[in-house]
Amino acid sequence: MPVPPPPPLDVDVLVVGAGVSGVDAACRLAMHCPTMAWAVLEAREAVGGTWDLFRYPGIRSDSDMYTFGFPFRPWHGEAFATGPEIKAYVEETARHYGVTERIHLGQRVERLAWSSADARWSVTASTAEGRVTHTARFVYLATGYYSYASGHVVEFPGQADFSGEVVHPQQWPEGLPVAGRRVVVIGSGATAVTLVPALVEQGAAHVTMLQRSPSYVTDLPGRDVVADGLRRVLPARAAHRVVRGKNVVLSTAGYQVLRRFPDAGRRLLRRRAVRRLPDGYAVDTHFAPRYDPWDQRLCVAPDGDLFRVLSDGRAEVVTDTVERFERDGIRVRSGALLPADLVVTATGLAMQIGGGAEVVVDGEPVDLSAGHVYKGLMLSDVPNAALAVGYTNASWTLRADLSARWFCSLLRFLERKGYAVATPRYHEPPVEGEAERPLLDLTSGYVQRAAHLLPRQGRERPWRVVQSYLYDLAVMRLGRIDDGHLELR
Repeated sequence: MPVPPPPPLDVDVLVVGAGVSGVDAACRLAMHCPTMAWAVLEAREAVGGTWDLFRYPGIRSDSDMYTFGFPFRPWHGEAFATGPEIKAYVEETARHYGVTERIHLGQRVERLAWSSADARWSVTASTAEGRVTHTARFVYLATGYYSYASGHVVEFPGQADFSGEVVHPQQWPEGLPVAGRRVVVIGSGATAVTLVPALVEQGAAHVTMLQRSPSYVTDLPGRDVVADGLRRVLPARAAHRVVRGKNVVLSTAGYQVLRRFPDAGRRLLRRRAVRRLPDGYAVDTHFAPRYDPWDQRLCVAPDGDLFRVLSDGRAEVVTDTVERFERDGIRVRSGALLPADLVVTATGLAMQIGGGAEVVVDGEPVDLSAGHVYKGLMLSDVPNAALAVGYTNASWTLRADLSARWFCSLLRFLERKGYAVATPRYHEPPVEGEAERPLLDLTSGYVQRAAHLLPRQGRERPWRVVQSYLYDLAVMRLGRIDDGHLELR
């Protein structure tokens, strides 16, 4: 006898996604909207999102955990945590705040349909037993900005001739042997910078990072000595707040300095690399990008781990392009052959908004890329819906948590004033010859490839996405809900 699909839910709020953003939003709902009914839908069979999906060696945060962690649940470990540690932290937080029992696993949201007549969303999810349609007054999309199904996969010339294995980090096979193998990692972003020292530590015979162009890499201490000291004299929550504030200020100041004085920033980052690498190392070839600092995210090497394995010869960087794969490795354009038994294609993410779900408003399909982003989390002309998107220049969770708190404030405001629906309305006239900016304003390849898929920013606030936690903190916490940009009914 076939097993029926799970029963439909009818709630005030449906949170889609049980990663860091989804658990954060659920915890905020539990804290700030205790009378509302809510639930979380998760496509995977586990909580954790990114930190459950990625299993490649060395997977870790590239932001410090005092700002990447939840502000309401102090982090006690090292500044840069491993993937399994972050997953456990998210799971423990969900249990602590009563979120776990409201998470419905194995439900992939495929369609969200809004009815103005009913003032409700119909949310259709696929499960192992079949489809189920839930209803909710509000939806909160905590689905991130990339596809979980597949990363950005590049088919290189001659790849079928290669006698070894080719693996994308997003589909890392469990138990893949590394020890004794010659590994080439194609890429220069955060994933490659993380993988290279980790593969060395797993016993790879040699690791080569093959990059078409360099990225900025900076070393930061793996432990925060200020945090260690404060935890000895202050209660855990107080120490966490002080360290979090300190790191927010330092990261904000560092970003502003590098953006305002890019030439000085280039020299500073170059000097840091020179100090970490052997005399005569070709720093200008391998660690001097053509772009300015923070045109793309800076890559972090905790305790200089990447520089260490490059210095002792267990790894190398080759700045060149792939000509073709051959039986025993990769031939690059300069003519050299990079021997390999295993090739890791750290070629980036495939961007996706809303987990790929179809969005419909009153029977009309919504092109999310044509919309404009209100306060960094709502989309123009889409009622009662929010989207969690973090910072590109700081910890993801800083903005995700601000978004969740503002969303809870919106819910309370609507309830207090007797409104049922909030819809952002964009009224800025277009300027001839001026291109609109996408939601993520970076020059990174994975962003540029998908810029046409992303919602747009406006020229003026609150339609402009400002990469400043301190600014957003003031606006989101102190600004008015009824600011003239929300249609309330």
